[in-house]
Amino acid sequence: EQASAAVAAADRAFPAWAARSPSERAELLSAALEPLEGDRETVADILTRENGKIRMESVIDSAVFEHRCRLAVGLAGELERQTTHLAAPPFRTEVTYRPLGATTIIVPFNWPLAILGASLAYALVAGNTVVVKPPPTAPLATVRTVETLARALPPGVLNVVTGEDSEIGETLVAGEPVRKVCFTGSTGGGRKIMQMASGSLTRVALELGGNDPALVLADADLSGEAMQTLFGGIFDSTGQVCMAAKRVYVHRSRYDEVVDGLSELLSGTVLGHGLAEPVTMGPLHSPRQKDYVEQLVAEARSSGAEVREFGAAADGADLSRGNFLRPSLVLDPADDLRVVTEEQFGPTVPILPFDDEADGLARANDTWAGLSSSVWSADLDHAGAVAARLRAGYTFVNAHGAAHLDERAPFGGFDHSGMGREMGIEGIREFMDTHAVSFPA
Repeated sequence: EQASAAVAAADRAFPAWAARSPSERAELLSAALEPLEGDRETVADILTRENGKIRMESVIDSAVFEHRCRLAVGLAGELERQTTHLAAPPFRTEVTYRPLGATTIIVPFNWPLAILGASLAYALVAGNTVVVKPPPTAPLATVRTVETLARALPPGVLNVVTGEDSEIGETLVAGEPVRKVCFTGSTGGGRKIMQMASGSLTRVALELGGNDPALVLADADLSGEAMQTLFGGIFDSTGQVCMAAKRVYVHRSRYDEVVDGLSELLSGTVLGHGLAEPVTMGPLHSPRQKDYVEQLVAEARSSGAEVREFGAAADGADLSRGNFLRPSLVLDPADDLRVVTEEQFGPTVPILPFDDEADGLARANDTWAGLSSSVWSADLDHAGAVAARLRAGYTFVNAHGAAHLDERAPFGGFDHSGMGREMGIEGIREFMDTHAVSFPA
């Protein structure tokens, strides 16, 4: 009933919100964002308690949400100039863009606020109204943030409803007034969203799982700063990031350097509660995910691959009372092992040597996914040429992960990593329809 009421509220509010100019909508949203900074410390504490990640990452999660919203606000002027004129003959035609209507945005547990920021403000600035569905296992920080914004916007423009996906998913995805649903989560979850949306032909935008390759070439800079960047691209948020590096392919001449560099950084890992000051890695979010990652590592070890585990418990931390896993490197596993072919979404990564660059590229592209990738080389022109041959929606050069994302650019995946794009002017146009009007010449 609450989900239905939220969708109905968004539908009622849509005509008046869409009638405002993009600049008016942006101005209202910008004012609504003002209280967020003052509430950031509280939101970060809540998010760490319900999510598990270290507090610094929770602060960043909230800050990125506001930053992405302000980027969308800054695109309002471009929408004001959105009419395209096609001169006669044979006709005089005007092409404009119109908002879709009530939309649903479903976010996951790992970076719920940052991920929400990649779509929420873009939908609102485009003229749509929104229902936000937070993750069932970590809803509180998202609800608090959305409520803060909603209080400063016209009633019904922004709504939030919590609950289990099985109970309210159909209403939020296939409800008659819903014109679009944005879902970030697993590939399996994306398939379910598409199935639910098919009956009503609700549009879908899916940002799904990844099996991102990092390709370290023979001339890569492997200095301390570079290794720290690669390390963060793999192990931030205990590895629970869709665009994290999930497979690291290294030219054999640099293999030992990468293994030794990552090992040194991992040896300083301190596991424990995310609010404890010395802790650098928190637990996995759920027992189910912990069990899954343990299985992948155990299979690799039993196959004969070397597994190196690292990290120590913080003083007073009892790792048996949480979903803790020591981070690990899986060295030179077979390409068909699940730790290579599946998305680990946890603190382990396979390191795989290659001798020939073409072979490394082929193995990097041999996957079901296509979300992100990275190329590591001192020759930026050559890195760009290699990047152009990687099949992924976003490729980093000498970096990897969300911390190095250019948020002015569109983001999204190929193949089973999803469809549609977030952020940038493309992210706004994803929430709009084209309308052509032709006049006699």
